[in-house]
Amino acid sequence: MEDIGEPEKLVESITYMDAPLFKAAAEGKIEEFDNCQGLDLESLKTPNYDNVLHVNLANRVHTASAWSFKSRSRRSNRSDFVKKILGKCPLLLLQTNRKGQTPLHIAARYGCSTTVKLLIKSRADGDIENLGMDELKAVREMLRLKDEESNTALHVAARYGHVGVVQALLELEDPDFPYSVNKNHETPLYLAAEGGYGRSVTILLDKWKSTVHGGPHGRTALHAAVMSGDVETTKIILKEKGDLTKETDENGHTPLHYAAHLGHNSIVEKLLKWDVSAAYIGDRKWEMTPLLMAAWQGYVRTVTKILFHCPACCGKVDKRGWNLLHFLAFRDHPLELILSFITTVDAKHKYGSIKNLMDWKDAFGITPQQVYDAYQGEASCKSKNDRRKLEQIVELVKNTVVNEEVAEKAVDPVFWPTVIGDDLEKRLTLEKERDTQLVVAALVATVTFAAAITVPGGFKGEKELDQGTPFLIHNAAFKAFIVTDAMAFGFSVHVLLIHFGMLHHFRSHPREKYLPFNIQSASVFLGYAMYAMMIAFCTATYAVLKPSHGLAITSCFFGVGSFFFYSLKGCFDGLFEGISDVLSKKELLR
Repeated sequence: MEDIGEPEKLVESITYMDAPLFKAAAEGKIEEFDNCQGLDLESLKTPNYDNVLHVNLANRVHTASAWSFKSRSRRSNRSDFVKKILGKCPLLLLQTNRKGQTPLHIAARYGCSTTVKLLIKSRADGDIENLGMDELKAVREMLRLKDEESNTALHVAARYGHVGVVQALLELEDPDFPYSVNKNHETPLYLAAEGGYGRSVTILLDKWKSTVHGGPHGRTALHAAVMSGDVETTKIILKEKGDLTKETDENGHTPLHYAAHLGHNSIVEKLLKWDVSAAYIGDRKWEMTPLLMAAWQGYVRTVTKILFHCPACCGKVDKRGWNLLHFLAFRDHPLELILSFITTVDAKHKYGSIKNLMDWKDAFGITPQQVYDAYQGEASCKSKNDRRKLEQIVELVKNTVVNEEVAEKAVDPVFWPTVIGDDLEKRLTLEKERDTQLVVAALVATVTFAAAITVPGGFKGEKELDQGTPFLIHNAAFKAFIVTDAMAFGFSVHVLLIHFGMLHHFRSHPREKYLPFNIQSASVFLGYAMYAMMIAFCTATYAVLKPSHGLAITSCFFGVGSFFFYSLKGCFDGLFEGISDVLSKKELLR
């Protein structure tokens, strides 16, 4: 076998590939290279140090459709191209680009199983069936070459779920060789599990019964399968490595913690059926069990599923003394409704001990009902003790939710109601603003309603058919008055509906929780109502005073004059502020 040396020492000089040769390499046209006399393929590179094989393998996936007859013929031509290029320069096989990738890495990335086999065969001098020790060693050395991220071709194929490539790469590999982790601490098995590629996981486990299963942050392949949400991959790993159910990552999280946090109910059920004892394991930071973690996220169905398989774990609390009802309380779930759902979801199982958790006090003497009442704005703040209790609840909830994550997925955020905000005085300010909006909206609604009943110009009444018909019914200004008056009335009534909670029948949360949003939303609609009322006034006076054209225009001018004055004032103020900023920056630069 010809010795082609170490990859990093293959090329000492570089000739950059021109456009015609790059295109020929990408399209697999060997004749372009046959026609170039004295061409040194060994030194022919792109600026990224890709050689002819790198270019060909990376571009073939973009230039052919996998379903057409034409593409199948093209793939055959490309295989011929690889053979002929390697025949011209075998050194290309182990050359690496700037990322340390060999052509085998590129073929594995794009799932080119036929090419992978061809590259292996080329390294073995074409005789796969009767490999000598030297040839086998050379092939395995190529298979184990790592890029700058310490990925072998097998890592790459496992990451993208290319089953055919995984099979081809393992065909001549040593069953006892442990593939090490890459720079991200990922093994091929972990990468395949993380992607939910069950077939690749099966092949890897069949090849290595004792294969390394580790991943980043102390995770296992079972953690990765749970993260992917793939039930079948999880079942495959459980069957071969069922002891991983109690393995924890660096934060003390088991695969069941992950499943509960992500709400993968089918996987939760599989894990509990395999090993129910994992339900009792608490994590490192808060000593939270999977049950508490599901409640933490507000996943009531996941809570119910865990309780169904392990009812005794409901008594476990975290290091602060919080039970599952404490967590469900700040998720805004009515506790009585939750208890009813949990205890009736299956007639055979009555979780009576859960009801006792309603009166459970944590390390600060706080019960789940107090958390729920505080969150709903029903807690009393009349005394300093009440206020201190409220502040404790706020702090506990924030410490539990803010900046917390499991498996790179953050805890679902909590909508912070102003009733338990950091500044309780802010709530009083908002309530005063709401009262003001209610008064203004009621006044606008009353005025516009009265204006619609007593229309400008009066009604016709001489003939029976004309009774009740406005005199100005055909006047354009009068029509504009009717429309804008109706708009002002509608917007103001909408503000009243917002603040009286009539629009919250479609929401599961009480209206107090939406006080800041209500005020902001009502401000917008109240502004629209004021604009519409102003236009209604102008159009009504114009319609009535139209016979005195000058007086009508004067009335309209003074009606909208203030609006235009303040609009122009705002524009000029913004312009002057911008000029001042520019001048200030210039002065600083000097």
